[in-house]
Amino acid sequence: MEACNCIEPQWPADELLMKYQYISDFFIALAYFSIPLELIYFVKKSAVFPYRWVLVQFGAFIVLCGATHLINLWTFNMHSRTVALVMTTAKVLTAVVSCATALMLVHIIPDLLSVKTRELFLKNKAAELDREMGLIRTQEETGRHVRMLTHEIRSTLDRHTILKTTLVELGRTLALEECALWMPTRTALELQLSYTLHQQNPVGHTVPIHLPVINQVFSSNHAVKISPNSPVARLRPRAGKHMPGEVVAVRVPLLHLSNFQINDWPELSTKRYALMVLMLPSDSARQWHMHELELVEVVADQVAVALSHAAILEESRRARDLLMEQNIALDLARREAETAICARNDFLAVMNHEMRTPMHAIIALSSLLQETELTPEQRLMVETILKSSNLLATLINDVLDLSRLEDGSLQLDIATFNLHSVFIEVHNLIKPIASVKKLSVTLNLAADLPVYAIGDEKRLMQTILNVVGNAVKFSKEGSIWITVFVAKSESLRDFHAADFFPVQSDNHFYLRVQVKDSGSGINPQDLPKLFTKFAQNQSLATRNSGGSGLGLAICKRFVNLMEGHIWIESEGLGKGCTANFIVKLGYPERSNESKLPFLPKMRATHVQTNFPGLKVLVMDDNGVSRSVTKGLLEHLGCDVTTVSSTDEFLQVISQEHKVVFMDVCVPGIDGYELAVQIHEKFTKRHERPVLVALTGNINKMTKESCMRVGMDGVILKPVSVEKMRSVLSELLEHRVLFEAM
Repeated sequence: MEACNCIEPQWPADELLMKYQYISDFFIALAYFSIPLELIYFVKKSAVFPYRWVLVQFGAFIVLCGATHLINLWTFNMHSRTVALVMTTAKVLTAVVSCATALMLVHIIPDLLSVKTRELFLKNKAAELDREMGLIRTQEETGRHVRMLTHEIRSTLDRHTILKTTLVELGRTLALEECALWMPTRTALELQLSYTLHQQNPVGHTVPIHLPVINQVFSSNHAVKISPNSPVARLRPRAGKHMPGEVVAVRVPLLHLSNFQINDWPELSTKRYALMVLMLPSDSARQWHMHELELVEVVADQVAVALSHAAILEESRRARDLLMEQNIALDLARREAETAICARNDFLAVMNHEMRTPMHAIIALSSLLQETELTPEQRLMVETILKSSNLLATLINDVLDLSRLEDGSLQLDIATFNLHSVFIEVHNLIKPIASVKKLSVTLNLAADLPVYAIGDEKRLMQTILNVVGNAVKFSKEGSIWITVFVAKSESLRDFHAADFFPVQSDNHFYLRVQVKDSGSGINPQDLPKLFTKFAQNQSLATRNSGGSGLGLAICKRFVNLMEGHIWIESEGLGKGCTANFIVKLGYPERSNESKLPFLPKMRATHVQTNFPGLKVLVMDDNGVSRSVTKGLLEHLGCDVTTVSSTDEFLQVISQEHKVVFMDVCVPGIDGYELAVQIHEKFTKRHERPVLVALTGNINKMTKESCMRVGMDGVILKPVSVEKMRSVLSELLEHRVLFEAM
């Protein structure tokens, strides 16, 4: 075949290759359009490539794209089949790599974005933690400064030291140029410069308290930045062109100021504020930080607390000093009162003894004279003497009882006694006196009235005798009714007395006594005065009733001691009156008192008129009293021996003496020791004489002392013939007789 010098015709396009090229070009174009968009979004969201193989894919993609375009240079002219195959292969590989890269980016971009998000979150958290740690360190530093300042401030409770220490410690901790404290003046219209850190300004400078800057600070709970040119901030003289540092001010509450002042600060009853001003150094770029302001606020509060504690301490010290002064004054007054009471009691004891001695002589001799042959006129005079003497003796008893009631030394003698016998005895005593005035006395005892009761028999009888005696005294004619019954709980609720509060119980009951007379009556306006000591009813005072005005006053106090109430009712003059009283008594069978031995009051079954041959020994230092007692006993037929001293008494006493009367309250003679010696001398009871104290002292202690040393009886002066006769009868029959004190 002949060679041809013409261009070889182009290799005919293979439909399959063209199809692959077509598809490859399509995917290459799609990848080219998608990959730049994805890369732009990725670069925008993240500046780092966390995966290395992604870079390899990009490198391969770029190389294949470059190779494809390079090979494509030969396709612009006629090319061989080899070029077409290479071109096709390069395009296929480029399409595969580009698609794989595009698909891979679709999957890894969200992962990369989530990693970046977590990275940003962690960075933000780290930054937040750094800020919190800084805040904690700042707070710890502030707390340390606060604790240090608080320790320094509270190391003393002197107010001026507290304030000065506060300024010094704040200046040192915060490196202040100046720090000052303005306090309110006496008028509370100005603030006075009280303390400064460096004492550059004279203390005592004042500014009006109603300045706007001061009102601004006082109205805020926080530290407030103020102008360095404000009046309260001009604490240091400025030289040259120095730029003043920042200034803050904070209020300091002054809680309950009391004598807390400079020279003479006022006592404030309402809440007031002091002003603390703090200045940073001049010509410095330093500014106030939040933790420093918080430190200033906390210190201001701590200063307020320390000042309040100091104020409380000063008040407590002042109150303690005042209380000590009052206690000293009260103790002095108590001692003076006790001294006065002792002096009064001693005086009353002496006067009681000294008054009863002549009364004993008067009554004893008058009773002896009464039993002699007398003319009617003489008998009347003797009876008058006896009545007057008895009245005087009653007055002495009343005065002493009232004195002991008022000083609280009188105590009830609680014991078990026969309640019915008390009223029967009162009735028997009053009946002869009433019969002289032709008065009838009726006693009505309720059926439910207990026979025995626990209480003070003597005080109850004294009250009854006084009330019934008044009824007899102020009645000219008619009748007297004595009604005795147990007060019911319903009737007790009707009483509204200020000093009577009845309380019902199974162990006690309230006894009510009602004494009604048909006498002259009492004006209603005079009723409140009846229980006042030394006060008498004016409508009856002119009738020579013979009263001292003490009876009802003493009765009221006796009734009050027995937790009762006494009152008098009358419709007016000429209409009589009714005396009522209620006292509290115990049930013997329901009370613990029932465990005590019940000693009924013993009376002689037969009262002898004379005691012939009875040997009696009398010891009394008073010659008159000794002679009177001897006369009474001799009148009754006794063989009497008298002595005036202890030595003489011990020499004379023998087994022949059956009864011994001795005054135990004689000055210089210890009658109690003498009684002990008699017991030692006569060991056998039947050989020992009956020892009886004949005394003018009605003190309960005297009776207890006599019982303690073994004496057989206590008899109270004065003594009449009838009383001595009764005393001897009881002593000889029972060998014991303790007269009620």
